[in-house]
Amino acid sequence: MLPTFSPKKSKTMEINNSLRSVKSHISLSNCTWLCITILLQVLIIVYLNRASPAPPSLPSIRHQFQAPSPEDQTCKNGRIYVYDLPPALNKELLENCRDLDPWSSRCNAVSNDGFGPRATGLDGVVPENLAPAWYWTDMYAAEVIYHNRMLNYKCRTLNQEEATAFYIPFYVGLAVGKYLWFNYTSKDRDHHSLMMLNWVKNQPPWISSNGSDHFIMLGRLTWDFRRLTDSDTEWGTSFIYMPLMKNVLRLSVERSQWDPLEISVPYPTAFHPRSNSDILQWQETIRARKRTSLFSFVGATRKKIKNDFRGVLMSYCKNETGSCRVVDCSITRCYDGAPSILEAFLDSDFCLQPKGDGFTRRSMFDCMLAGSIPVYFWRGSFENQYEWHMPLDAQTYSVLIDHKDVRNGTSIRRVLEGYSREKVRKMREKIIDFLPKFLYERSDSNLGNFTDAFDISMDGVLRRFKHEKATRGRIK
Repeated sequence: MLPTFSPKKSKTMEINNSLRSVKSHISLSNCTWLCITILLQVLIIVYLNRASPAPPSLPSIRHQFQAPSPEDQTCKNGRIYVYDLPPALNKELLENCRDLDPWSSRCNAVSNDGFGPRATGLDGVVPENLAPAWYWTDMYAAEVIYHNRMLNYKCRTLNQEEATAFYIPFYVGLAVGKYLWFNYTSKDRDHHSLMMLNWVKNQPPWISSNGSDHFIMLGRLTWDFRRLTDSDTEWGTSFIYMPLMKNVLRLSVERSQWDPLEISVPYPTAFHPRSNSDILQWQETIRARKRTSLFSFVGATRKKIKNDFRGVLMSYCKNETGSCRVVDCSITRCYDGAPSILEAFLDSDFCLQPKGDGFTRRSMFDCMLAGSIPVYFWRGSFENQYEWHMPLDAQTYSVLIDHKDVRNGTSIRRVLEGYSREKVRKMREKIIDFLPKFLYERSDSNLGNFTDAFDISMDGVLRRFKHEKATRGRIK
């Protein structure tokens, strides 16, 4: 078998042969010959570097970041500096993922940069070529997702002096999760939060602003961070009420409507598009879907809650078998983004969305992801929530039926039958239009002209801090 030679090797051999020829015909002193040899070797290296093609670029590496040039105008609202916190506040929580929950391991939930395991069992539910963009993403994984996106964010800066905002990548939701139940004390629930604040208060940017240009992501509902007393029996951590937190902006999957320092951002769903074509194809899929049910309800009753409204909806739907599709999560396994949930929403024009642990639910985003129209029963489920990501005119894409009216006998079916096919089409089209705004892409994706939930959140943070800084300057 004949040996093969690369062009680069061939060029090297050719020049080396020339070098030997020169040596055999020129009689010089050893010193002169040494100088000539060195010079020719330098020329060989220069020649090869200029003649050879550039090596292919490396694939995107997690946490690889290139600081943008000062001339870059894509970050007109400023840049964000990411603190490098002590590992106990984020990295070690991930490494000890088996201990984050009192019942089961959280390692799957925080895997793949927070997206969770790749989805399976979606054959016939989503187009085959879109299946790799689906993950079983946990509803409370946003802290990990935001941190990983931030490390590769186009408007991140490594220079504190040029930062408009400072991001604190503390996984407070993961840190407190295991301490919310059983016989843990308020001191246990506050331990990591106090550790973080004791560290950040000594950082120069914090000292100069008292935290007013800092922000954090809360992966759980705001109510988990609002313990009012030091009683060991009271729920949650007092993180939000700690004195050093009084100026810090907070992103949360559900905000308190009475807190101006809190901004709600979408719960993560199972779909994480890799390109604009992924989005366009999914939009067309849900637009063309033939739906066989008027409405659906996905959930489980809460027997320990007196007059549980979910129980009311469950009973109602089971009596409306011709109109309502039920997924009873006490029977069916309803993990995040499960195929049975997605199918139910894909097959329904409307989906019933009662309160969750708070006023909002991850399910409302799963519902809209499938092109189904959410039906709310409390105004708190949409008013003053997700204002950066969702249309303010909620009636253009959702329905409100007061929970008191339902308890008093109002027929959900008759209300929904009152919407014409054309009205339903327009409401679905509205959802299809803003759907990219509540999705989370991967750091190495390219959505083209679409902007995802993370980019919208960061743009909102920067605009807010830029405006506040300008306002303070005018007052002075």
